[in-house]
Amino acid sequence: MSSPATSSDREKVVSKLPGWLRQNLKVRAAQHGVEIQAAVEQGIRDWCTLAFTPAAVDTSRSDSFSTFLPPGQWDEFRHIAGERGVSLIQGLAQSVQLWLDSNPAPDVERPENTRRIIVCNQKGGVGKTAITAGVGEALAEDANSLHSVRVAKALAEALRASEAHADDVPVGEDPLNIENLPGLGLRVLLVDFDPQCHLTNQLGAAPVPMNGDSLTNHMAGDPKGDLRDLIVSIDDETFDGRLHLLPACNDAFLLDVRLSAVRAREAALERALAPLETDYDVILVDCPPSLGLSMDAAAYYGRRRDGEKLGQSGALIVVQAEDSSADAYELLTTQIDDLRGDLQVDIDYLGIVVNLYDSRRGFIATSSLQGWVDIKDPRVVGLIGDLKEQKEAVRMKRPLLSYAPKSQQAIGMRALAREIV
Repeated sequence: MSSPATSSDREKVVSKLPGWLRQNLKVRAAQHGVEIQAAVEQGIRDWCTLAFTPAAVDTSRSDSFSTFLPPGQWDEFRHIAGERGVSLIQGLAQSVQLWLDSNPAPDVERPENTRRIIVCNQKGGVGKTAITAGVGEALAEDANSLHSVRVAKALAEALRASEAHADDVPVGEDPLNIENLPGLGLRVLLVDFDPQCHLTNQLGAAPVPMNGDSLTNHMAGDPKGDLRDLIVSIDDETFDGRLHLLPACNDAFLLDVRLSAVRAREAALERALAPLETDYDVILVDCPPSLGLSMDAAAYYGRRRDGEKLGQSGALIVVQAEDSSADAYELLTTQIDDLRGDLQVDIDYLGIVVNLYDSRRGFIATSSLQGWVDIKDPRVVGLIGDLKEQKEAVRMKRPLLSYAPKSQQAIGMRALAREIV
């Protein structure tokens, strides 16, 4: 059946499709950036011009499906289906399958060179670990599934919304601007570079034993094996082997001392991780709350290499909307700028993430957020609320995006990932 329904000179068509086929249509249309109605229209047009009837599609357990088609197309389709002795439900299913076959899933868009993101702030407690994990998870999500992403509004508009609706939207997140998009499907390595092992523990992995091999040993020029042997895969059921972790070891507390005796110590992290880069599209380093030699090595690892485009790699700075974060930010950027000058390297700022935000905390929170927004360079690229799901995921030792994939924090992590890659 059909009926005039829109002002765009289309008519509403109501039929049935099996759930699996409707889901495949939604995902594939999103992957190609086309509307579902356009995909169905093209599929029906191609089906009507075929010189043969395609193979039957299993239409058991079909349920209601509606779309909008150009006037007259459904009547023509119904006529041709009758001539072929095919039911409307079967003909529609064949048309949709024909469009899917003609428009295969695109390949995952991979960077030419491994992107290296150092997540940093010398102040502890701002949530660097949560941001490292969340961004990595968002980058590794399945490209053949749809995930909720917060996409539409500029941060300044989100800020105004948080102030205007503080009672309803306490964390600065506008839940109305949500779009379902395919995952990015990248191969991601998370590097726990903090001797406190927070990232390792939060993702349910075990820290590397003190008497074994470790990233510290490789940086100090005293490896005891292949660094790949220490890597663990995270939640394969959700990320299908695309998300890996290089666990930390408490021996990293001694890293600055050991690096002091290493030649070209700023390049120590790069020398250790370089053999792994061919295995990954993105490497994220969860940095320690330190301004020592280890932070120098992390910043150098994130520098822009010869031939690399501006903003492909660099420093992602995590802050909170409160005064002490501003002081720590100044110390960190001073260190990075000094390293730039001393070594004559380009270290790009990928942006600022304001984490654990809650506008109900009043003037300090809202004015501090505005202060971060006003910086402009680096600009604020993410606003993540202080909500319970992240704390629950840590308690359960599970990735946030598999524990609470539709939470506002997960939606914000996906938006952040898309801002910086």
